[in-house]
Amino acid sequence: AITMADDEWTTLVDGVAWEQTFEYVWNLRFGQSGKVIAAQVKGDEGYGICLDGKTWEPSFLQIRDYVLCPDGTRAAGSAQVKELAEGDIFGFLEGVWTVAVDGQTWDRNFLNVWGLDFSQDGKKVAAEVRLESTVYTVAVDGKPWESVYGCVWEPCFHPKNGSVLAPAKTDSGWILVCDGKDLWGRGFGQLWRPIFSSDGTRIAAVVSPKFGRWTMAVDGKAWNRTFGDAVADPVFSPDGKRVAAIVKDKNRWTIGVDGIHWSETFDMVWTPLFSPDGKRVVAKVERNGKYALALDGKVVGKEYDGMYDPVIGPEGDRVLVKALEGAKYCRRVVMMGGS
Repeated sequence: AITMADDEWTTLVDGVAWEQTFEYVWNLRFGQSGKVIAAQVKGDEGYGICLDGKTWEPSFLQIRDYVLCPDGTRAAGSAQVKELAEGDIFGFLEGVWTVAVDGQTWDRNFLNVWGLDFSQDGKKVAAEVRLESTVYTVAVDGKPWESVYGCVWEPCFHPKNGSVLAPAKTDSGWILVCDGKDLWGRGFGQLWRPIFSSDGTRIAAVVSPKFGRWTMAVDGKAWNRTFGDAVADPVFSPDGKRVAAIVKDKNRWTIGVDGIHWSETFDMVWTPLFSPDGKRVVAKVERNGKYALALDGKVVGKEYDGMYDPVIGPEGDRVLVKALEGAKYCRRVVMMGGS
């Protein structure tokens, strides 16, 4: 927990405070293993990142955001490294932002830096950067790609081969770029949130085939069905063969699976969950103020006054529902057959 006493801020871990105190502490995060705890901090000398009570040296004028490597032992943040006088647009155009990794900055500065990501082995860092007012690209370990774009979204490392992917804006629309080259060979009106299957062999992303319509593209091929309001992040089945997503059309929510949406619609739906064999899909849904479990598009079991995310059993034959019935919390096991 982040705590404050006598106008000094710090972090308590299981009731034991970090030795250092700060002017402010925020953005508390755990490493994936749960063994490392990090936070953004502001001290007398400026801003930095603190990992398990040890703060970066030196500090910086600003730290806008930060990420942890997969094992949590390293951190990278977007850092302002040059002071600017008020209204100094020429100084800004020379570049005052860069990436700091474990407190050490890249050799090059940029107009802006966003969307940082670590490679799976924690050795490399990628970020979207702005080189000029309307010129964007991706930089890896401080070196920008040779290809530049009208805009880019957050880059991400491939989980297996270490290549870097990012959506990028070109004259032909938004494309998915891999290490500076067009990966899918086609453009969209918009493209974002590329997600990998667990084995890294497939990629899905939210795309807009035409203005005002949204859908999912898997390995560059878009679903035939489009939606007018929204499409959320793709979810792969454990074997990577199927893709599901929350979709919204005409102000009604449902789930799309492999390009086919459930016929029933709801006031709200939550992230879909595949069974271990990838054949069944469940989701928490809400309709008329009541919550329920939907299995392959049909509501099964009881309706509840409140409900947590469902959990599918390891054998894939039952679902654990944690819910609120009136003033009582309960757990119910729903068989995949619907009983």
